[in-house]
Amino acid sequence: MTRNYIVLSACTLMSALPVAWAAGGGTMSAPRMNTPQVTSPEDQAKSAYNDGVRDVHKADKYQTSADEQTDAKKKDKALREAKEHYTSALAKFTQAVNLEPRMHEAWNYVGYTNRKLGAYDIALAAYERALTLHPGYPEALEYRGEAFLALHRISDAQQAYLDLFASNRQLADKLLAAMKGWVTTQRTANSGGTEATAVDAFDKWVQERAQIASQTASLTRAGAASIWR
Repeated sequence: MTRNYIVLSACTLMSALPVAWAAGGGTMSAPRMNTPQVTSPEDQAKSAYNDGVRDVHKADKYQTSADEQTDAKKKDKALREAKEHYTSALAKFTQAVNLEPRMHEAWNYVGYTNRKLGAYDIALAAYERALTLHPGYPEALEYRGEAFLALHRISDAQQAYLDLFASNRQLADKLLAAMKGWVTTQRTANSGGTEATAVDAFDKWVQERAQIASQTASLTRAGAASIWR
């Protein structure tokens, strides 16, 4: 009789333990269901933007490799890889601006990737959006300047350089280098005529700006420091 009572008490105690744990009376915690973490549209936009930037870096490397290749097959392969990554990046930047329409950095890269894919009009509209959200945004000014060059909008490209020269000398130098490259490409493609005359005039302007940039560099703190060493 006593033995049966002890067994019954033990069974009753064991069945009560989970209730005690659930009530917080024990040292063990009850198992919890994992619920998916909900992120804000802003956080999702940032994540898409960062993924897009990584794709752009890969695409730029392939583009540089293609520009340096002399083997036709390797060049074509590098160009295909670059296009694939630019396309992937564009999708991610588009997602970012859809989630966060005021993200000017993402709009700038929507322009950049479209420009790299040859959609210059769409690129210009995206740069304009970035500059509306962030007036004077240097990266957008530089990228837009290169788009103007591709469209042979020389006066617009010149103005982009002047704007950058007043605000960001490093990006102004980058655009000026792109201008020099554009002149070389145009001279290779055109051997004479009205187009060649226009290229010569632009080249003269570029050389004059390069000289001014060189002269004024010594007036900046960084320029002076480089001379004193």
